[in-house]
Amino acid sequence: MSSEAKRDPNNPCLFCVDPRGVIIQHELAYSARDSYPASPGHTLIIPRRHVASFFDLTPEEVAACMDLIKEEKMLIDEEFKPDGYNIGVNAGPAAGQSIFHVHIHLIPRYKGDVENPQGGVRHVIPKKGHYTR
Repeated sequence: MSSEAKRDPNNPCLFCVDPRGVIIQHELAYSARDSYPASPGHTLIIPRRHVASFFDLTPEEVAACMDLIKEEKMLIDEEFKPDGYNIGVNAGPAAGQSIFHVHIHLIPRYKGDVENPQGGVRHVIPKKGHYTR
């Protein structure tokens, strides 16, 4: 499979054609606030190259995205003062990916935003988040 995702000329990629709310721009990636935020400050880190899967990014693109995550964290810490973060990627339809241009979610978390935060990202599969050791 090619690392370049196919573009549908009748349905242009939102992240390629009309990026909104751009905060930081770099040569290989940019950041933007999520249009449907899970929490205040929810931000997307988006590689510039149109590629569907995180696993098809080049090492340079991964490094650029990780640098942006760190930069964004500093900005979000200053503006929103969260108590923690979740970082996640939906890779493929079975994982919930709905826009087939890879993007990384940086989701600020706040004390009390859920009753019991144990398990964090494990909650993507119901009843798998809470566990005992």
